[in-house]
Amino acid sequence: MALKIRLARKGAKKQPFYHIVVAASTSPRDGKFVEKIGTYDPHADHHDEKRVVLKSDRAQYWLEKGAQPTDRVQLFLAKAGLVPAKKKTDQTKQHLPRAKAQERMKNAAQAGAKPAETPAAQ
Repeated sequence: MALKIRLARKGAKKQPFYHIVVAASTSPRDGKFVEKIGTYDPHADHHDEKRVVLKSDRAQYWLEKGAQPTDRVQLFLAKAGLVPAKKKTDQTKQHLPRAKAQERMKNAAQAGAKPAETPAAQ
């Protein structure tokens, strides 16, 4: 049975609150879980100690048993010093203008730096 350490959503509509749980990877998000090891309140202030409450000894136990954390939970565990921080990937280049547009911008910047000479009127 593959185990995941993940978030299970609780709370009212538009007021999320999450439990950090150890669950089978095949079980539904809010379904059956093995153990609740913490909570996460996204509405709390970033510096509030109650934003993420984690039983670090139980988290360490499940990590040793082979449980795999999800990306968000891995951030929490990294801040607690239980796992190394996940390497941030580079952003894709899809947000950049295409090659012709970049060339036009480059030419416009060069033209702005050097005033263009205009031929004398005849």
